[in-house]
Amino acid sequence: MIADLKPYSEYKDSKQAWIGSVPQHWDVLPNRALFAEVKDREHPNEEMLSVTITKGIIRQKALLDGTSKKDSSNLDKSSYKLVQPRDIAYNKMRAWQGAIGSSALRGIISPAYVVMRLRKDDDLPSYFHHLYRTPLFAKEAERWSYGITSDMWSLRPEHFKMIYTPEPPPDEQAAIVRFLNWANGRLERAIRAKRKVIALLNEQKQAIIHRAVTRGLDPTVPLKPSDIPWLAECPGHWKWIPIKRLLSSMDYGTSEQSIENGSIRILTMGNIQNGEVTIPKSGGLDDVASSLLIGHHDLLFTRTNGNPNLVGKVGIFRGEFSDRVSFASYLVRLRVNGLHDPQWLHMVLNSVGFWPFARSHALVNLQTNLNSTRYGKFAVPVPPLDEQQSIVKWVSGESRALNVAISGLEREIELLREYRIRLVADVVTGKLDVREAATRLPEDDQVDIPEEDADLIIDPEAVDEELAV
Repeated sequence: MIADLKPYSEYKDSKQAWIGSVPQHWDVLPNRALFAEVKDREHPNEEMLSVTITKGIIRQKALLDGTSKKDSSNLDKSSYKLVQPRDIAYNKMRAWQGAIGSSALRGIISPAYVVMRLRKDDDLPSYFHHLYRTPLFAKEAERWSYGITSDMWSLRPEHFKMIYTPEPPPDEQAAIVRFLNWANGRLERAIRAKRKVIALLNEQKQAIIHRAVTRGLDPTVPLKPSDIPWLAECPGHWKWIPIKRLLSSMDYGTSEQSIENGSIRILTMGNIQNGEVTIPKSGGLDDVASSLLIGHHDLLFTRTNGNPNLVGKVGIFRGEFSDRVSFASYLVRLRVNGLHDPQWLHMVLNSVGFWPFARSHALVNLQTNLNSTRYGKFAVPVPPLDEQQSIVKWVSGESRALNVAISGLEREIELLREYRIRLVADVVTGKLDVREAATRLPEDDQVDIPEEDADLIIDPEAVDEELAV
């Protein structure tokens, strides 16, 4: 059905670069004609809501559940703004990253946020929700945002009202919303199916690694009881050694406040993905102590995070000192001494046996914190160096096919997400006509709501949080 979509028969120039041409019969109006700002206060007992980058407007409780984040809102909520169903709300400091959406909920949000209400009852807020969460609008919001640096850019209400927005007729807004809900549901099902396969492949890979780093490669080797709580037994000739004795140093990082043209890249928690360290493409610092530059096969673990599921995760850096890279203060560098293989230790610390054990020792307050001194005292089973190297080589060979399959599926997901971005943008700006397709959709088709809109984020390191004070 998607492949059969065609353009409208007639177009006109919207005179707006971010919109391009629109169907001849659509209006393109300044937002002041479509929306009125609402500052409805004095509702302190209403439920707290959050305007997030990845999910739009949600209950604050849903944002905080499962994390160590605390409610940072004021005790006196009389100045907080009421949001009602059909309202559009956005975070002034994060609109250019996608923190905007229509609300299906009633509640209050930070007084620093902006609430807009549609002037016409027959306009559909869900159409504008789809439109305003595209990268097209995010770039336009960025153009209208002002501030000294990017982390202080603000889209003021008076500037939001100056942005021009396409307004299809109400029946076409309904057709667009219906079609996109259906298309997003179909694409989300395909993505979830691929994620499930990836999860199964990763489980298989983790089982291979766990057995190798706890039992070795010889299935006939005699075993002995372990002196460590996360492992029952391991080969009799292996030793139990605290992590700190496998290292030449354990160091905290530097400031994570990078500048736009800094020559030394600063790694953050977002740069540790699937056990690997990725280097940011831009930003950094001009000067960092040489002792805090990281080198080939240095390990980094996340010692503190608002998400307890990320604490203790370890990444391995495969670059060189010449890359001029340092790391943020909530990361800890583990530099392995010359008597042990860093790739082997990387596998041990991320294994399904050790990592949950280490994470269970984290302290939970405003952030989940895994003390590096305590971490360094944890013991791991250590084979001789030549056996460590053999384990690394064997696991690499056994995992090769799994890694190829996982990479292929991740690329397929990436392509589906890119396709979704393009499809939504083309439909909400009238590049594709979905009126007939919407009439042919099954009435009882279940809509799968995408788990997140992370593919729409402009800044991949942005973190959703309620920024109220």
